[in-house]
Amino acid sequence: MPQTDSKISYDKGHLKSEELLLLYRAMLKPRLIEEKMLVLLRQGKISKWFSGIGQEAISTGVTLSLQEDEYILPMHRNLGVFTSRNIPLHRLFSQWQGKASGFTKGRDRSFHFGTQEYRIIGMISHLGPQLGVADGIALAHKLKKEKKITAVFTGEGGTSEGDFHEALNIASVWQLPVLFCIENNGYGLSTPTNEQYKCQDLAERAAGYGMESLILDGNNILEVYQNISRLAQNMRENPRPVLVEFKTFRMRGHEEASGTKYVPDELMAAWAKKDPIENYRQFLSSEEILSEDLDKKYRAEIKVEIEEDLKKANAESAMVFDESKELNDVYENFEYQNFAPEENAEELRFIDAVSQGLRQSMQRHEDLVLMGQDIAEYGGVFKITEGFVKEFGKERVRNTPICESGIVEAAMGLSIKGMKSMVELQFADFVSSGFNPVVNYLAKVHYRWGQNADVVLRMPCGAGVGAGPFHSQTNEAWFTKTPGLKVVYPAFPYDAKGLLNTAFNDPNPVLFFEHKALYRSIRQEVPVNYYTIPFGKAAKLREGNNVTIIAFGAAVHWALETLERHPDVDADLLDLRTLQPLDTKSIFSSVKKTGKVIILQEDSLFGGIGSDIAAMINEECFEYLDAPVKRVGSLETPIPFAKALEEGYLSKAKFEAKLLELLQY
Repeated sequence: MPQTDSKISYDKGHLKSEELLLLYRAMLKPRLIEEKMLVLLRQGKISKWFSGIGQEAISTGVTLSLQEDEYILPMHRNLGVFTSRNIPLHRLFSQWQGKASGFTKGRDRSFHFGTQEYRIIGMISHLGPQLGVADGIALAHKLKKEKKITAVFTGEGGTSEGDFHEALNIASVWQLPVLFCIENNGYGLSTPTNEQYKCQDLAERAAGYGMESLILDGNNILEVYQNISRLAQNMRENPRPVLVEFKTFRMRGHEEASGTKYVPDELMAAWAKKDPIENYRQFLSSEEILSEDLDKKYRAEIKVEIEEDLKKANAESAMVFDESKELNDVYENFEYQNFAPEENAEELRFIDAVSQGLRQSMQRHEDLVLMGQDIAEYGGVFKITEGFVKEFGKERVRNTPICESGIVEAAMGLSIKGMKSMVELQFADFVSSGFNPVVNYLAKVHYRWGQNADVVLRMPCGAGVGAGPFHSQTNEAWFTKTPGLKVVYPAFPYDAKGLLNTAFNDPNPVLFFEHKALYRSIRQEVPVNYYTIPFGKAAKLREGNNVTIIAFGAAVHWALETLERHPDVDADLLDLRTLQPLDTKSIFSSVKKTGKVIILQEDSLFGGIGSDIAAMINEECFEYLDAPVKRVGSLETPIPFAKALEEGYLSKAKFEAKLLELLQY
């Protein structure tokens, strides 16, 4: 057998020559594309580049090990994933140039995109969330009894994020067929591995989650391809998560502008000798499988493809701003279908109406999955899902570990697979532990690449029950500020049921706020049948001519109590019901009629939605106003626990005086 100077030991096993050459060409293609991109970067024709030179064996080996309809969630340095799935190069080039033939209509750059056509779900810059999204995709496979796996990539730096630990824990507890791929390439930007973690190998972390792990030479294409192929087939038959650490090295900067001056020269030289393509080329040559002429042929064909597709991308027009298109793509189109309430009704508490709506939506949507802490046999801390396990089973009513971020991400993964989900935040306050995927993934994903997030987050919220700073917030303003989210906040049982049903029909992410103080204190006649209420339609609870009162949630009841004490006050009372979308038409119509307006919110005043409503009224109704717009909110402090302090904090105590003051203006 001819000798080779390869620094990597190869074992071709039972692979045929055709397969061995396919692997070589698969690695060569992203390398040649990258070399061209680096030239274009220096010429100023692309804005940024994250090089994967030296890591091609991992992305190509893993991708070719998977079936074409199995999802892969890659990172910046995984160009080989995209080329191995045979995405037309001109579309990739258009993506990097911010043009329409790319995948994000110029709205995001580089590899920050997904494509259902090629079963690739791209990353966001926060890195960690894609790990939990992979859990959700794998969960959908498992629920649908599909013998498929999901592969997700991260770097050694990304394993320091909490999302990594949450995703591994969820996958292990639920035995999800996820292949967690760590590309350990030596540096997180400039931070070396010895400043990232203290264990010998990152694969050791798998033991803490009760899952198996594997360490592979990430520069050895045959070791990657053969081991992952065997592992993937086994995982399809025996679903479970596996952590694979690929040892490799980043031969260029984190991105080109950062350079590699922080890398010792001897380390760079040592890894240059382990180049995955050059070593494999030498091996194939020594085995008389790859001739010099065939190698030249491959390179020439790829370079011609690159040049021709670059011409296509370069010839494409630059994006032109169209405001209506930009606004229309923030949300998935939702054609509201009205289901009318019937006369047969029963008196229900607010909490019972929520439970009934949830149960009827579960009956209507067989692909709806509920997730949350203690929601299964225990029925949730408020007992809203009590009895659901018996009716719908534990696969659809799932207790989760305490990891809000990972579960929100898993919900996103279910949506990618066409399923609906609900996540119950035990208290709305706890959404802060899952804030990143809510505002950066769910909210932006449709605008970025047309994938909807069919997720409802139920948010038990509000003060008045002596629960203190961490269980009493009404934090709707965190989300009304974020384009891409819908925010619903009912005040009555009838509305709670109808709006919740609509939330599950809507293919967009909905935050559904439920005030805890209303759960068992407010009763109302509620239709027994399944019915819906449209978003963006306020309810007028009182008709008057002298003042407009705008409120939502528990504040609606505070306003009603005040009006009952002052029957002489001739007021329009608007219950907003939904905050995004907001019924500005009803607001402006009422203000133009009465000339005075007071906005009551439970949240502290500064930065609340009442401020935006006041600003809109000033802009649209200024000439109709007979007095300044009045806002009433709670104290600018965290929410205290003691009864007297809590009562002093809440805007409820201030509203009556502020209303009478406005009327006297």
